[in-house]
Amino acid sequence: MDDSISQAPYSVSRPTGVPEISIVIPTFNEKENVQELVRLVASAMAGVHWELIFVDDNSPDGTARVVRDLAATDGRVRCIQRLGRRGLSSACIEGMLSSSAKYLAVMDGDLQHDEALLPKMFDTLQSGDVDVVVASRYANGGGTGDWDERRAQLSRASTGLAKRVLHVELSDPMSGFFAIERETFLRLAPELSGVGFKILLDLFASADPPLRFREIPYEFRSRRAGETKVDGMVALDFATMLLQKRIGRVVPPKFVYFCLIGGGGLVVHMLVLWVLFDMAGVAFAASQAIATGVAMVGNFTLNNLITYRESKLSGLAWFRGLFLFCLACSVGAIANVGVASYLFSEGTRWVLSALAGVLVSTVWNYAATAFYVWRVPNTAR
Repeated sequence: MDDSISQAPYSVSRPTGVPEISIVIPTFNEKENVQELVRLVASAMAGVHWELIFVDDNSPDGTARVVRDLAATDGRVRCIQRLGRRGLSSACIEGMLSSSAKYLAVMDGDLQHDEALLPKMFDTLQSGDVDVVVASRYANGGGTGDWDERRAQLSRASTGLAKRVLHVELSDPMSGFFAIERETFLRLAPELSGVGFKILLDLFASADPPLRFREIPYEFRSRRAGETKVDGMVALDFATMLLQKRIGRVVPPKFVYFCLIGGGGLVVHMLVLWVLFDMAGVAFAASQAIATGVAMVGNFTLNNLITYRESKLSGLAWFRGLFLFCLACSVGAIANVGVASYLFSEGTRWVLSALAGVLVSTVWNYAATAFYVWRVPNTAR
């Protein structure tokens, strides 16, 4: 498909005034689906003053350029191109915040959601009886299309877990196709984590009192073009959001991952020390130094890939980050020894002294590396 679009195969429009509904489409490498999606929505929403807001995470295939070419001829199409930011939930939030329409909808850009449901979702919201209308794959009459059994089982398991942990009563809390009142969204927006790919679950888990909702069944369609946004980090994103909603006000999920990786680093340290010193006969000081270096590199690498993956360092920045990480952790080690030694000298039991030292160094390492290595603002930790 050519990146430029000279003429859209549907009636274009340059409407004036605020749209009645804004439909937000998060995209990444979806250029082959853009024109068809606009055509389908235009056909389904005839008679409604709508707009499509594509929020593109700087797709290398030129999705944003295709959207802008369409927008040049159709005033109902807008493009938000994000630089240095990734994530479906955060893209949806950004797109919805950019709208002045009374109603908002979210759907994927891969043509797997049934655009024919949009008028019914819009009409249901206008009735004023509900806050959210959800297109559900698991409501009576819905379905997951041609999913294989493994994907269907994973979806059912994550749906059940979400409902139990976050007490969400939806049949399909993992749906990415829904419509909501703008005022309801704006009320909940400050409480959203923006983590991962399931913005609907985030909305329901953040709502107090619970949202009034209605579910409309639909059959999930097969992808026509482009590539899926679901990758190997989906499970981690899902776990992060669950942690954010359950303990995020007390302990940031990133701190939990940082501590888990640190615990794994301790195991690696001891294994390397055992192999070098006990089995290979290397001097203890040299073994300890090598084990420390291996553990630090491993901890930095895993934190870069997992804890701070949205700010992941690469190239020369990776080596600079490693140096700063080791420097910060060295300061933490000195603080660990100092605090533990002081408490022990004051009569504190050695176990409690050691734990206090570990706690101080862990908090320091987390805060220092977040700020100096990955440049994470305090509000995003």
